[in-house]
Amino acid sequence: MNQSRREFIKKSSAFGVSSFLPFNKKIFKMNRKLRTAHIGVGGMGLNDLKAISSHKNVEVTALCDVDSKLLNQALKLFPKAKIFRDYRVLLNNLDNEIDAVVVSTPDHTHGPASIMAMKKGKAIYCQKPLTNNVLEAREMNKISSQKQLVTQMGIQVHSFYDYKLAKLLIQDGIVGKIHTVRAWSPKNWGFDGKLPKKEDDIPDNLDWNLWLGTSPYKNYLENQYHQYNWRKMIGFGCGTLGDMGVHIFDTPYNALALDVPQSVINICRKPNEIGFPEKNKVSYMFPGTKFTTEKLKWIWEDGKSSPSHHNDLKLPNGDKIPQQGAMFVGEKGRLLLPHFMEIPKIIIDNKYEMVDPSKFEKKGLLEKNPTRDYEKDSLLHYHEFIDACLDKKKCSAPFSYSSKLTETILLGVIAGRFPGEKLNWDKEKGQFREKKANLFLKQNRRLF
Repeated sequence: MNQSRREFIKKSSAFGVSSFLPFNKKIFKMNRKLRTAHIGVGGMGLNDLKAISSHKNVEVTALCDVDSKLLNQALKLFPKAKIFRDYRVLLNNLDNEIDAVVVSTPDHTHGPASIMAMKKGKAIYCQKPLTNNVLEAREMNKISSQKQLVTQMGIQVHSFYDYKLAKLLIQDGIVGKIHTVRAWSPKNWGFDGKLPKKEDDIPDNLDWNLWLGTSPYKNYLENQYHQYNWRKMIGFGCGTLGDMGVHIFDTPYNALALDVPQSVINICRKPNEIGFPEKNKVSYMFPGTKFTTEKLKWIWEDGKSSPSHHNDLKLPNGDKIPQQGAMFVGEKGRLLLPHFMEIPKIIIDNKYEMVDPSKFEKKGLLEKNPTRDYEKDSLLHYHEFIDACLDKKKCSAPFSYSSKLTETILLGVIAGRFPGEKLNWDKEKGQFREKKANLFLKQNRRLF
């Protein structure tokens, strides 16, 4: 059945009314069960649901998705959970019966759902990037700080052995102070084409109005947005930068203790107001830290055939660079960090040097005999969040950190609207010196 715009907005619905007892802190301290609500349970959301629930102290209380097929799939795993289509109804109905919220929706819903939950005092695990616009990233950090909430951004590799080792090596000065970082991915989460003017039938299992949420209205097009290709489209995702960029930026950003950049340039095609460019070369300039020279240059490349040839990327013995990764270029040498699950490589005088993690293991900074198993290692980041909620650990990617990483990513995305033009960023004001670019710092919120 082909739904008109008016019909599908009227049809927006939500399921579930809770009958749980009010939240009792004494019972919580005795049972140590963390009651979780999961917003978005398809694709990565299903992975997040399985990983979070694998912790022995988790009780899955609520499931929410705008797609009934995905919701029913998750309900089979947790038949006692309450189900909802609208996260707003979930958060209002279960305010006193949930402790933590996992947000695994497309990027455009990360901010609205997380902010609403944080205002209600909930701990948040939010998939990367935190949001698709700068002002929401800053707002998320502000609220989490004011309310002193446990928060974690979903960048699982942040807790993997190889990435922690690379951070320790860099901060130990193994290749000297870093003056340049080069990072790359040949993936293409861009769209240089045109969209048809038609409107496809909205599947009965999908509430299209709720999927769009606060984002501007778009005609439903089969396989163009829901369930996966939204990353390519303006107003919903953040392109390849917001997908692979977050993972690959994370370790250099963390290791070098960086803040947000001072300037950014993106060399790409002209904006088409539909999708992100299929190929980008983004150059950032960062203020220095104790691990860098006075200034740090950072070059990101994505899309087909990335990265371009450069002496910084030449490897000993004529070896090929990994398909994705980052290169730290320092005063004494270089460190290559492949993405992913490969040991970092130290290169000095164009020769590989042995990587010796023993000093870090002796200090208890790095585990001995790592499992190097993706499924098992992925759980570390999720369980760290649960343990932090239970006062056993601290999160390693809280919003105080991940909001700045997200902001950095988003500044590169905005620069894509002004190809080849240098944009200067004022961190304190949260604005570009070039006023025309400030129009893209926020997303106009649609009422839905």
